[in-house]
Amino acid sequence: MVSQKGQPHTRSSLSDINVTPFVDVVLVLLVIFMVTAPILQSGIEVELPQTKTVKAISEERVVVTIDRGQRLYLGNELVNINALGKFLQAKMPAGQPAVFIRCDISVPFGTFATVMDAIRQAGVENISVVTEPLRQGRR
Repeated sequence: MVSQKGQPHTRSSLSDINVTPFVDVVLVLLVIFMVTAPILQSGIEVELPQTKTVKAISEERVVVTIDRGQRLYLGNELVNINALGKFLQAKMPAGQPAVFIRCDISVPFGTFATVMDAIRQAGVENISVVTEPLRQGRR
């Protein structure tokens, strides 16, 4: 090939990879995951009962959740009530076994009591019920 000025022109392939778009995409994904990670911690929709006395959660514990459809979750994993004890013993830290229970306000007390009994049969005595602060205008 000859260029317009009469000098020979050769084509060369680009051998360097441009990593700038890759770095941009990775940084955007990192920011998205950092923002959504705390939201995913309690990803199961539960309308918690409201109480006047609510303590702030200051320690990490295993969380058992009973949703509106009376489905049982250990963390974010759906479990059967009959296998709850086995899964709890596998997830519990060796030091001090303790569990938080999140239960939807519409779940019958009998279901709640059955789950409490299953947790106690697994050897956990330190069980806390998660509630939210009472809003003004509601009894």
